Parts: sequence; C-alpha cells; structure tokens
Amino acid sequence: MNIGPYSLPSQVLLAPMAGTSDKPFRMICRAQGAGLTTSEMVVMQNHLLNSNKSKHRLDFTSEQSPISIQIAGSEAEELAESARKAVDFGADIIDINMGCPAKKVCNKAAGSALMQNEKLVEDIIKSVVNAVDIPVTLKMRTGWNEENKNAPIIAKIAEEFGIQMLAIHGRTRSQKYNGEAEFNTVKKITKMVSIPVVANGDITSPEKAKDVLDFTGADAIMLGRATQGNPWLVGQVNHFLKTGNKAEETSLDKKIPLILSHILQIHDFYGHKMGTQLSRKHIFWYSMHLDQEKGTAFWPNINRVSDHSEQYSIFHDFLYSI
Repeated sequence: MNIGPYSLPSQVLLAPMAGTSDKPFRMICRAQGAGLTTSEMVVMQNHLLNSNKSKHRLDFTSEQSPISIQIAGSEAEELAESARKAVDFGADIIDINMGCPAKKVCNKAAGSALMQNEKLVEDIIKSVVNAVDIPVTLKMRTGWNEENKNAPIIAKIAEEFGIQMLAIHGRTRSQKYNGEAEFNTVKKITKMVSIPVVANGDITSPEKAKDVLDFTGADAIMLGRATQGNPWLVGQVNHFLKTGNKAEETSLDKKIPLILSHILQIHDFYGHKMGTQLSRKHIFWYSMHLDQEKGTAFWPNINRVSDHSEQYSIFHDFLYSI
C-alpha cells in the first residue's frame, strides 16, 4: 500500500492511541513488522508545545521513516497551522484525528465530534492539505451515532479534497469502545473511493485480520488495543497475511527480554519518576497477557512501587517466575 511517495512494507499498521502509541511502543511495533505507526494525538497550540507531554509526543529521534503525526483540533486554520508545525517536528505524513471519542476532546468539537459538521470537515481537509507538501491521512469512525453513519459521505469529501489514506474504526462515536465493531460501513467505503482504506476495530488475531480484509476489500488493517501487552500480535498478523500460515508462537524466553527492555526504555525516555508511573499500565498489560491469574495477584504489589529500580527488579523476578 502506498501513501503518497511512501510504499509501506506491510498491511499491518499501528493505530494512534493516546497513552499507548508513544515512541518506545512505536519502535517496538515497527521492529515487529508494523508498516506504519502514528504518534499519539497532538494539539499543536503554542502554549502546549513546551509542556512535557508535547515534548515527549513530538520526539521522533531514531525512528524509522515515514513519521506519521496525528493532529487534533476543531477549526480549519488551527489544524492547518498544526500541520505546518508538525512538518517542522519531522512529520512525513499528517494524520487528522476525527476518530477520538473521548469526552474531553469531543466537548471541544474535535476528534469524532467533527463528523457532525460535514462542511467543517471539508474546510479542515482543504486547509490542511493545502498547508503542507506531504501526504495527509484521515482517521474517523463510522459516524456520530447509529442514526448518523455518515462516514461514506466524509470519505467522498476526503477523496475529493486530497486525503491520501482513510482509516476507519468500525464504531460510532456514541459507542465509544462498547459493543462490537462493524465492517459493513468500511466495505461500503472501499467500493466508493479509490484511495487506500484501512480497517480498524476489534482486530485481535491473525484470522480476524484476514477475515476483515477479505470482507471489506480494505488495503490494510490497523491494530489498536489488542497490541497492549502483546506487541507480538503485529508480527503474527503480518506473517499470516503474507504466507497464509500461522507464525510459531513467540516463546516466553524471547518475550521477557523485549518486555524488560521496553520498561527500561520508558524509564529512560520519560525520566525515572514519570517513567515509573507510565510503566505501570504496560506492566499490567504484559502481566495479564502472559498469565492472567498470576498477573491479577501480582498487580496490587507492584502498582504501589514508586522507585524505578525496585519496579524493574520486582517485575523481572515476576516474569521469570511464570
């Protein structure tokens, strides 16, 4: 699949996820075979750019090209300026967020809230595409609610005004992450547009990935929450789509060094205090993925640890006890 001048090496993409798809996790997923990873959503307002959160979200040192940065906002010129700033931070691809269902985002008429106003969507797309000389992509949901599944309308607007890839999460904004993702809307869109379409939502196994691709006719799939604690899913899906055969399960002996390296990378990237705090969710996800019963018993103890060295040591011993 191509996005502008970039030919992606696989049909497996990592979804932009606030709190998950940071630099350490993106690099792990790229190493597992992800064809593209996208940054956590960034609001490029001047008063926010000097915050620690923005500095970490906009650090792409040593990452593999193409660099995709997801921007968020609620006004056309605001997002156009954000796109220009993203280029300055190293973006090869700009992704517009029209998929986030979070209340704090939607209350500001950003994220999936934008889908309620198709004229504003058109203005935003035209402004962002005209503001930069790099490809612009769009991530959205199937619509605002069950009665207003207008993703096909927005898809045609996107194609007409220069979007070069669409990623569609198979839920409405009102569903948030509840219920099951549906792919009939994605299938409808793939038949309507000639630009690449990526299917996203509830893709939790290699078999599901292939079923979704076959059903929708999409060009690629995007993995999200299923990679939390299980980045190996990227490689498993990639192998299955390329060969038709299931990859051999990664042994625990091979998983543990990568897990521990990931925790060390978080400590190093964010600093010891913040890194210890941000490691907790990954430790929880890894623990539950590897052994849910033992992970449930283990979690309350390590969750209270505030020292990075102690956190690493306790988690190391837990992993080698499984």
